[in-house]
Amino acid sequence: MEMETKFCRESRVLRSSRVFPNDFNNHNTLFGGRLLSDMDQVASITAAKHSRRECVTVSVDGVEFLHPIRPQESVCFESFVIWTKRSSLEIFIKVHAEDLRTGQSKIAAISYFTFVALDENKKPTPVPKVIPETAEEKYLHERAKYRAALRTEKIEVNKEIVSYLKEHGTSPKVIMDYSEGEC
Repeated sequence: MEMETKFCRESRVLRSSRVFPNDFNNHNTLFGGRLLSDMDQVASITAAKHSRRECVTVSVDGVEFLHPIRPQESVCFESFVIWTKRSSLEIFIKVHAEDLRTGQSKIAAISYFTFVALDENKKPTPVPKVIPETAEEKYLHERAKYRAALRTEKIEVNKEIVSYLKEHGTSPKVIMDYSEGEC
């Protein structure tokens, strides 16, 4: 049986929004937590479009806040799948900020979100392979192999940390089991 494939463009999501006063921090720039929440929402739509399944966020890697987002700017999120494994999907997200008075645009943030697709029983389920087409997609896809290896290593380290904390930790005894999911 041949594995289904999809192009990166089939999962692409674009969303623009305006920022409002309650979205800003004490530096009069967009609150990072607000931006991360919006990025997760956009990435979740991307994951669902690619897999046509319910998906859950399993990691957020390498969030880079490159430029502050100011009150006179709009925010545009662009995301698409750049890598898949058996049941996991890596989503690249690029955030543009556009000055609404001058029209100047800048890349304000980039990040990689990893999701796992779930079947009807909430168990990991296979996802289609992804095929990059544009130069940008190919560039990101090629580097995703490296990030996937780092994520696998990080998962093992985090499992050790959680195990240690369960046995020796002094924090409250509410420690969740680390996911056995594949990333």
